Amino acid sequence: MVRLLTISICFIMMMLMNSAESVAQNHGAFTNASDVGNPKLKGSTKFDNSQQIYTLTGSGLNMWANADEFHFASVKLSGDFILTTFCKFEGKGVNPHRKMGLIIRENLNTGSRYADAAVHGDGLTSLQYRTKEDDITSEVKATLTAPDVIQLERKGDTIIMRAAKSGEPFTETGRITMAFNAPVYAGLFISSHDISVIETAVFHNFRIDVPAAENVDGYQTPSASRLELMDIATGIRKVIYTTKGHIEAPNWSKDGKFLIYNSGGLLYKFPLDTKTPVKINTGEVVNNNNDHGLSFDGKMLAMSSSTKLADGRSGSMVYTVPVEGGIPKAITKNVPSYWHGWSPDRKTLVFCAERNGDFDVWGIPSNGGEEFQLTKSKGLDDGPEYTPDGKFIYFNSVRSGMMKIWRMAPDGSNQEQVSFGKYNDWFAHLSPDGKSMVYVSYPADVPSNSHPHNKRVLVQMQSVNSPDAKVLAYIYGGQGTMNVPSWSPDSKTIAFVTFTYGDPNY
Repeated sequence: MVRLLTISICFIMMMLMNSAESVAQNHGAFTNASDVGNPKLKGSTKFDNSQQIYTLTGSGLNMWANADEFHFASVKLSGDFILTTFCKFEGKGVNPHRKMGLIIRENLNTGSRYADAAVHGDGLTSLQYRTKEDDITSEVKATLTAPDVIQLERKGDTIIMRAAKSGEPFTETGRITMAFNAPVYAGLFISSHDISVIETAVFHNFRIDVPAAENVDGYQTPSASRLELMDIATGIRKVIYTTKGHIEAPNWSKDGKFLIYNSGGLLYKFPLDTKTPVKINTGEVVNNNNDHGLSFDGKMLAMSSSTKLADGRSGSMVYTVPVEGGIPKAITKNVPSYWHGWSPDRKTLVFCAERNGDFDVWGIPSNGGEEFQLTKSKGLDDGPEYTPDGKFIYFNSVRSGMMKIWRMAPDGSNQEQVSFGKYNDWFAHLSPDGKSMVYVSYPADVPSNSHPHNKRVLVQMQSVNSPDAKVLAYIYGGQGTMNVPSWSPDSKTIAFVTFTYGDPNY
């Protein structure tokens, strides 16, 4: 009996040890976490799955000259990719030359060819690289110091580093030409620059994005997708669902319990507890696009779907259906019409429509009736959305030369520009408390009247009482990322979709 008890206790201890080892080896997106160069003090990688945060500890003499010592969390990659992360050191640190960042490395030898985006303890920021095995390291120093968000992109034989302080747009800080043999090791690193010291760095919002190949059409060749939530206060993003399929435009339910997104012409309910998508019954209306959303009371769902009319014309029309699904009711009579907003009292829908060769903002009674025009400026006016108090309709317009956010009274009067800066801003969504808006910003080299897939874009936030914008997220996305209202009911979190042509679980 004693012998059996001893065996049982040993078995339980072994199971607990195996379980602890399994947890310890949870490296998130990385398949390997190890020291390079055999530093005296061993490093580690820990992944907090609940917050999706990586904590790296590491020692090592240096990452310079012709040999390196550091801790490295890595995954093997081929082709083009973009690495992005927020990063910070923990503690004051010992050596001002300690360094952390993103790295692309040909192998795990101490003298491997590599390129990295490095942030030093004293704030020095640089693109460091070794072009020949066991050769001396070179660098391109950035004028920006102590950034807390960095990016390293491999595009063919070009390596690009970008950096920013949180809330600001990226600045390109270095660019080199360097061909790597495939596959490469890519990921996060830390080196203490002192063989007797362990340093710690924390990384969040780490993403590996594989961009579309040249001339790939996002409609014809859709990407894989990640459904993400972002906590506005902390800036931490969490991936809550990944799929090799293409999903777009999450709405948030009134009770905060589920999201609605579109995929393959259908709409899906995504419960936040089970995280298992459920198709919404929309009858024969099965060509739904990414312009859909719930009424303020959460009871009705408006959607836009490609339809062929009796006279032979075809295009997007606006429909409504109860949130639980059913037979949709056609609201608009003309095409194309793209829904974007409910009035708070649920009596009116606002939408973007092409009439007489120009796209403008229009309104229509939510039960159907005669549509009425709200904007008449030449050029594209799009994305209308009511404020929660019903006092304004926000929309985006190209009338100033770039796509910018504007607002007007519900009758179309008093139209005024409210977003500024060097980006093309699309689809403002007002927080339920009425204090803030978020929108997607495209770089200026994208045509102002276009919001394509497969671009490096920004999610920005702005107070309704200020012209100043703050960058919330640096993402690979665009069309479908955040076309429709996407705030949680408590105004603390936003939902959006990011895209990749690689493994969405990175």
